[in-house]
Amino acid sequence: MEGGLKIGEVARRAGVTAKAVRFYETTGVLPPAVRAVNGYRLYGEDTLDILRFIKQATGLGLRLAEIKDIVAIRKGGRPPCAHVHRLLRDKAAELDRKLADLLAVRGRVRQSLAAWRRAPATKAAVCPHIEAERLTIRPPRRKQV
Repeated sequence: MEGGLKIGEVARRAGVTAKAVRFYETTGVLPPAVRAVNGYRLYGEDTLDILRFIKQATGLGLRLAEIKDIVAIRKGGRPPCAHVHRLLRDKAAELDRKLADLLAVRGRVRQSLAAWRRAPATKAAVCPHIEAERLTIRPPRRKQV
């Protein structure tokens, strides 16, 4: 590939590191670069678009395996939008569950802090404020789907 972009230029223009470009290539998210006679990786302009997509998709919480599938669908000539929509819908549901779990933990932490101010320290193996029976941590109840 005469005149291709070297890894540093591709990384800079895409807003990622050269290490990230190599990682994406190694994991198969990016197609392998063409090698110059001197062994340098050379990339086409289309690599910039894929790297920008990867950066935006990871910003939405998609995993690299999911991104790899999306890129493969696109490379196969099909629009991946229905697949992406399904992934993002699932991601939103997962985030809702995690947020509910975090809010429950925050409530238990605040309850523990409030009890800390009210209760005197008693004998315990490690910390009486955490070991107090009234503060037994229970996992959040999950909704049945």
